[in-house]
Amino acid sequence: MSSVIDLLGAKRVRSFTHVPYQRVGPSRIPDLYVPFELRLSPHLDGARRELVSWCREMGILEPPHGVAGPAVWDEAKLVDYDLPLCAAGLHPGATPEELDLASAWLAWGGRTATTTSPSSSAARATWPPPRWRSPGSATSCPSTARPPPAPANALERSLADIWARTAGPMPQEDRRKLRAAVEEMCEAWLWELAGEIAHHIPDPVDYIEMRRHTFGSELTMSLSRLRHSTSIPEEFYASGPMVALENAMMDAGMLINDVFSYQKEIEYEGEVHNAILVVQNFFGCDHPTALGIVADLMASRVRQFEHIAANELPIVCDDFGLGEEARRDLDGFLTELGDWLAGILNWHQGCFRYDEPSLQRHHQAPLPRFHGPTGLGTSAAVIRPPGAVSPVAVSPVAAGR
Repeated sequence: MSSVIDLLGAKRVRSFTHVPYQRVGPSRIPDLYVPFELRLSPHLDGARRELVSWCREMGILEPPHGVAGPAVWDEAKLVDYDLPLCAAGLHPGATPEELDLASAWLAWGGRTATTTSPSSSAARATWPPPRWRSPGSATSCPSTARPPPAPANALERSLADIWARTAGPMPQEDRRKLRAAVEEMCEAWLWELAGEIAHHIPDPVDYIEMRRHTFGSELTMSLSRLRHSTSIPEEFYASGPMVALENAMMDAGMLINDVFSYQKEIEYEGEVHNAILVVQNFFGCDHPTALGIVADLMASRVRQFEHIAANELPIVCDDFGLGEEARRDLDGFLTELGDWLAGILNWHQGCFRYDEPSLQRHHQAPLPRFHGPTGLGTSAAVIRPPGAVSPVAVSPVAAGR
């Protein structure tokens, strides 16, 4: 018993004593099991141009209000990150307007998370913004209400814009579901930043469950689900096999991201929320071993998705008495989930965000390996590079991926 207690104690101490900004790159990218054909929207080039214009119009490319220093994102970063490439894979059948909107959601989410990173000099944002909390805001569910207050910053302005364009045409119940997905994602960001502040690496179970939210999986999947909501009952989506199927795909997507973003998050951003680091910390293993475990887990989650789709969903369809139209819609939804994963992999391979030359171009040099005392109770003691802005009290919203 004492050996077990000693082991658990050692793991707990290790989870709070990670030294950030260690040299870990360049990232190693193994073969990842994604057995779905990539399809891209033919409107990709137009979406790329439109996103730059939209971000400029919303003020997303400007420094956050009240924060000295360069912008968190500039046009060069936005072009290199190529978020429309991701949207074009997630939604290959989208109209030009739908693809522009999907790209804008990705930009808003990534910019919001980056701005509120504890490692960012712009860590001053709060969630939820007043416009979202206000019962009379354009982002709230009631359709009849007093005019919302004016946007306080670029993130509120852009959120109000994409929310109105997305939720405006939706029935009330679908609008409520979409809002819940956005709120769950942002609440999960709060959980992440709490861990960042404490320098606490989560255990694998907690990490996987929360990462489904922080990665934005439920938001993007909910948009696909809502397109098929007329013929498929909500109870069908709540069934055990469907929940397991969606979770499997969410896990596969976020694990792909963690493999590609390992160097960016660990070496350049001082992150603790990455599956490879979580596995290293929990099992006390080295990077190659942890990478192999994560890649195997990602493949097993895809195979679970395939098994459920082929063997369990037909039984659930029979149990619910789904007709031909509903089954066609279900097949369309499953195809979109395959597009979702193939698009995520293609974006990580094709954007200029995670490779070492891009990291060196878009980030300041990592901090020296020693940057202050480590251990329990020392999380607030950090030596900052010259010119860095001191942190302020922030609402805990985690760093973007």
